[in-house]
Amino acid sequence: MGLTERKKWLFALFSALLVSLLLFLTAISGLNASYAFTFSSYKPAVIANRGSQSPPSFAYYINGGKGDKERILRLLLAVYHPRNRYLLHLSSDASSNEREWLVAAVRSVPAIQAFENVEVIGKPIWLTDMGATNIAATLRAAAILLKLDDGWDWFITLSASDYPLLTQDDLAHVFSSVRRDLNFIDHTSELGWKEEQRIRPIIVDPSIYLARRSQTFTATQKRPTPSAFKVFTGSPWVTLSRSFLEYCLFGWDNLPRTILMYFNNAIMPQEGYFHSVACNAPEFSNTTVNTDLRYMIWDSPPKMDPHYLNVSDFDQMIKSGAAFARRFQKDDPVLTMIDERILHRRHNRVTPGSWCSGQNSWFTDGCTHLGDINSLKPGLQAKRFSDSITNSIDDINTQSTQCK
Repeated sequence: MGLTERKKWLFALFSALLVSLLLFLTAISGLNASYAFTFSSYKPAVIANRGSQSPPSFAYYINGGKGDKERILRLLLAVYHPRNRYLLHLSSDASSNEREWLVAAVRSVPAIQAFENVEVIGKPIWLTDMGATNIAATLRAAAILLKLDDGWDWFITLSASDYPLLTQDDLAHVFSSVRRDLNFIDHTSELGWKEEQRIRPIIVDPSIYLARRSQTFTATQKRPTPSAFKVFTGSPWVTLSRSFLEYCLFGWDNLPRTILMYFNNAIMPQEGYFHSVACNAPEFSNTTVNTDLRYMIWDSPPKMDPHYLNVSDFDQMIKSGAAFARRFQKDDPVLTMIDERILHRRHNRVTPGSWCSGQNSWFTDGCTHLGDINSLKPGLQAKRFSDSITNSIDDINTQSTQCK
C-alpha cells in the first residue's frame, strides 16, 4: 500500500471512528441520535391562532435543582405543544454543565427547534422552599414569559417531580370551554396551625439578595396577623390567568406589592401570596376556582408532604380527573405506564397530538411532519378532566368555596 493510499485509509478510519464516537456520546447522554442531524431543516410554515375563538395556550414554568436535568427534559416532552410557551429553570445549585446539557437536549428535539417556544434560564437563582426565593423565581418566570409572548392564556407551575395525566390536546380542549379569567388556586382563609407556624413568624431568606445559598433565619419575635388584608393559604401549585398575573406584576394599585412585602418574610410564601392577592382584589375575587388540578396522596401522619406515587397508584390516579400528579421518583416505572397508556409517548419524543401528521413507530416520529397546530384531538382523559373541572366551577357559581 502506497503512502497516499495509506493516508486515505487512515482518514476514512478516523472519520468512521469520529462519527461512531459522536453517535455513542449522543446515545449515552439520553438524546435521540436522529434528532442531531434532522432538526435544522425542519421549519414550520404555520402559526398559532390566538383569541377567544381559538384553542387556549399555556405558559409553563418548570423548575428543578441539582440532578434534575433529565427529569425536566422528560416532563417538558410530556407537556409539549407548539401553541404553548415553556420556561425551564435549573436553580443555582445545579452545575453549569447540567444547564448546558439541558440546553443541548432541548435544541435536539425537532419540534422545539422548529417552533422556538422553549427557553432555559441562563442566570438562575436559588430555590429555597422555606424562604422567599421560590415566589421571587415564579414572579420572575411570569414576567419573562409575558415578555416573550403575551398571547398565552394561563400560566402553569410545575416541578421536576410532577407529571401530566393527560395530553395537551385534552387540556386545551377542556379549557376551551372555560372562562379565560379564571384562576385555579387551592385556597382557604381557615389558617389553623399555619397562623402560628407559617404566617406570624418573621423569616429572612438571605438567598434573595446573595449570590450564594444561605440558611434562612427566624426572628425571636412574631408579628400580628395583618389587618390590612385577609390572609389565605393553600397549595403552592397554581394555574393562573394572564390578566391576573399582569395585575400581580404591574398592578394598578398597591395591593400586590403590599402583600408581597408581607410574604417576603413569611415561611413558604408560595402557599399564600397568589391566594391572598386574588381573594383580596375585588377584580379577581370572583375568579378563583378552589382546586390546584393536582392528584396527590398525603402522608399520614403528619400530612406535611405527598408521598411518592408508584405503579400501585396508577388506576386511582388516572380515574381522579386531575390534570397533573405529584410526587414521582426519577424514572419510576409508573411514568412509563403514563407515557404508554395515556400520553402514547415514546422515549425521548414529545407527546403526539392532532398537530402531528406523520406516522408514529419505533423508527419514525410522527411529530416531524406537521398537521394543523390549531386543531385538537381529545382522548379519554379529556372527559374525566372535564367532569372534574365542571364540578369545581359549579362550586364558584354557588359561592360555596370561593375565597372563603
